[in-house]
Amino acid sequence: MMVTFAFPLYFKNVICSGDSSGDALWGFSVSCSMLLVAVISPVLGAAADYSGKRKRFLFFFTFTSVAATALLSFSGPGMAAAAVILFIFANMGFEGGLVFYDSYLKELASDKSIGRVSGYGFAMGYLGALSILLLVKPLLDKGIVLSNAPAVQMSFLVAALFFAVFAAPLFLTLRDEKKEERPAISFAAIGRSIREVKYTVRHIMNYPDLARFLLAYFFYNDAILTVIAFSSIYAQNTLGFTTGELIVFFMLVQTTAIAGSVFFGFVTDRIGPKRTIIITLFIWFVVVLAAIFSDRKELFFYTGMLAGMSMGSSQAASRSMMARLTPREHVTEFFGFYDGTFGKASAIAGPLVFGLVSARAGSQKAALASLLLFFTIGLLLMTRVGSTGTRSGTEK
Repeated sequence: MMVTFAFPLYFKNVICSGDSSGDALWGFSVSCSMLLVAVISPVLGAAADYSGKRKRFLFFFTFTSVAATALLSFSGPGMAAAAVILFIFANMGFEGGLVFYDSYLKELASDKSIGRVSGYGFAMGYLGALSILLLVKPLLDKGIVLSNAPAVQMSFLVAALFFAVFAAPLFLTLRDEKKEERPAISFAAIGRSIREVKYTVRHIMNYPDLARFLLAYFFYNDAILTVIAFSSIYAQNTLGFTTGELIVFFMLVQTTAIAGSVFFGFVTDRIGPKRTIIITLFIWFVVVLAAIFSDRKELFFYTGMLAGMSMGSSQAASRSMMARLTPREHVTEFFGFYDGTFGKASAIAGPLVFGLVSARAGSQKAALASLLLFFTIGLLLMTRVGSTGTRSGTEK
């Protein structure tokens, strides 16, 4: 609702009155929020571990996201600056909260079921996306346009309430482990977290295949997240999709994402994550080229379904590749870097580039074409990644 579909369109069409600068501002909003989360994630993670108060941190970030999302329901034409600030807080609240939310997985699942439970989490996320779309469909049926602004604004309020209601069970049932009372954040904790990040980066460089994979992931994941952030704007502004068609479109995308995750999970086990990622990157090339040359809505529907399948499979195969390359003795350290700092940082450049190219060239197709460079670099780097994360100069 707020990152992929309704709010991006509302921001471009209503708040920015359809001006091409809306693409640049939207790209800046997404990139800025992810950059800030990437910067603060190590500090927050270290502070939460040190104090043992993860739930308080998670509650603070969840509340921030819910409150900022609710306040976005008051945004209207000419309020671009206020909307940008509120969206940054809303997205920071959501993405920052994931740092603590994900950390509960190890406690809630056994080692044998951790992958399955994680998969259930992804599946429920996709189901949640379908549910909220169905819930607010009556409010969006008349379009995400100025004349229907009050109804669209109400849908943002519903989204905020939806998030709050389904987050509540966690706060009511989970308990943090008891630790000695310590200050949640201190200069010592901040300094320690910075040293930990530096140590992790130096450590990763000892594993050249892992370092190359992370660099490849940085580029292709950046492009994937950019496609997600601008898909609704592109579909409506370039291809003339109605709001009703977009709702159906995104429901299909979510469904094929689930199917792609499951299907390519089996493929990954059969041929390995490296080959699977390369296959999905070629599919992404087809997706982007098909979207650029699409002049009919029907073709874009098929393109979106293919994108959904690639999205789910890319996520699953990338996580498998990271697990394959990470030495057992450093699994927590390296995965924290992959999911936290690096994962968020890989969502910065793409939205900025897309927004700036679109604004300068006056063409969203040109902006979409710019993402081919990100996919190309990611693909070339992936071809140089080995199948095992051997230590530099010591093992083969």
